[in-house]
Amino acid sequence: MAIEKIFKDDASEEKGERARMASFVGAIAITDLVKTTLGPKGMDKILQSTGRGHGVTVTNDGATILKSLHIDNPAAKVLIDISKVQDDEVGDGTTSVVVLAGELLREAEKLVAAKIHPMTIISGYRMAAECARNALLQRVVDNKENAEKFKSDLMKIARTTLSSKILSQDKEHFAQLAVDAVMRLKGSTNLEAIQIIKKPGGSLMDSFLDEGFILDKKIGLGQPKRIENAKILVANTAMDTDKVKIYGARVRVDSMSKVAEIEGAEKEKMREKVQKIIAHGINCFVNRQLIYNFPEELFADAGVLAIEHADFDGIERLALVTGGEIASTFDNPESVKIGHCKLIEEIMIGEDKLIHFSGVEMGQACTIVLRGASHHVLDEAERSLHDALCVLSQTVNDTRVLLGGGWPEMVMAKEVDELARKTPGKKSHAIEAFSRALVAIPTIIADNAGLDSADLVAQLRAAHHKEGCNAGIDVISGSVGDMAELGISESFKVKQAVLLSATEAAEMILRVDEIITCAPRQREDRM
Repeated sequence: MAIEKIFKDDASEEKGERARMASFVGAIAITDLVKTTLGPKGMDKILQSTGRGHGVTVTNDGATILKSLHIDNPAAKVLIDISKVQDDEVGDGTTSVVVLAGELLREAEKLVAAKIHPMTIISGYRMAAECARNALLQRVVDNKENAEKFKSDLMKIARTTLSSKILSQDKEHFAQLAVDAVMRLKGSTNLEAIQIIKKPGGSLMDSFLDEGFILDKKIGLGQPKRIENAKILVANTAMDTDKVKIYGARVRVDSMSKVAEIEGAEKEKMREKVQKIIAHGINCFVNRQLIYNFPEELFADAGVLAIEHADFDGIERLALVTGGEIASTFDNPESVKIGHCKLIEEIMIGEDKLIHFSGVEMGQACTIVLRGASHHVLDEAERSLHDALCVLSQTVNDTRVLLGGGWPEMVMAKEVDELARKTPGKKSHAIEAFSRALVAIPTIIADNAGLDSADLVAQLRAAHHKEGCNAGIDVISGSVGDMAELGISESFKVKQAVLLSATEAAEMILRVDEIITCAPRQREDRM
């Protein structure tokens, strides 16, 4: 007797082989999409939206590419999520994590085809990941006692991170910028204090780091252009008088003189508000909203610098950096925290005037001003720099460092291979497959650089059989090189995150044996 179908018309299900097939295909397709961006010779992708304005993004940051894709395949979504998490957590390695997860699934597909149960593969992968992590732990370098060495480690990590991005031509300059900015943070991972301002014009080499805070606004007319020992009140309040603030309110008057009275009353109200604000004993007032001419005049007469319409990010960051709070009522001055800084002045960057706050309360704060040929270049430069800043601030907390350039993958692969030889049973196939997936990363790095990957990886593997070997792929000369001499380093935290996230994502997709797609609930017609 045939079972009636239990799902509604437009729901579908795929079972067993087919479901697994769909997962593998989706995940591997995503991997193949981003794997060309891996490594120092990785290429960029143009993402064009078909919506209004046809926005174009040029990037080779794995997370940015994957975030912009709209994808139907459930397994592919899992990979996109791990790359997002990698981006939020450690900032770099967003492409590697997707590539590694995809390679693990590619290997798993062969094992499943050879009739090995997914659970066996998973437990093999678990053992292999643990073994690979321990292999890395034995080879980490930790220089936190020696400040000089640690700073050179940070420089190396910054250079390595930037070498696969658009900034690779000027990586010395930007590595220095990033390290200086992160060293100012004194170990906090709060990147809010580092502000990045983008100004088109000039070349990338004209970018510079400025201590203090820069607000992208002009100073109003007739106001002091320079204030020393500033006391700053940051506010979010309405400073525009001449409209009644209740929408749809109508005021009926029987003569023009009454209108004048209403206007007069509003002006008085405004004057009182301005006096309350000035009573805080401040000489700089920054407001999130508009400030009309009349209150602006009053501020100018009192010698207070009034800045209107600062964007919300700018305001929040300004409050954070100067040690003030954002106020919206001014009745009791003693409860409002006022921000302080030594000097406020107007500076020019390119064609634009900006306001510069120096000597701020929070000593960690600094601003990086990026210059570049166009908005696209600047956006990509900002993403690259943000990656470098994230990695560095994480490294300052967790000071363990590894060599880069495919070296960690080869170290892990060697240990995992040895584990596979010792392990009896079917699991050993899975462990061996894990090692093959790890080797895929140096292979792809070499392929992207147009080198002979099979030859290079074979040489690498042979080199790694000697004890204490530092060999990795030197993409620039196209041969196997000594990573310690070339100064190619990576943060241990990034590598560990890549390894663990990729293994967990691959496990999750392997566990799937049925995909049920159900249609959204139809709205009933409300007629």
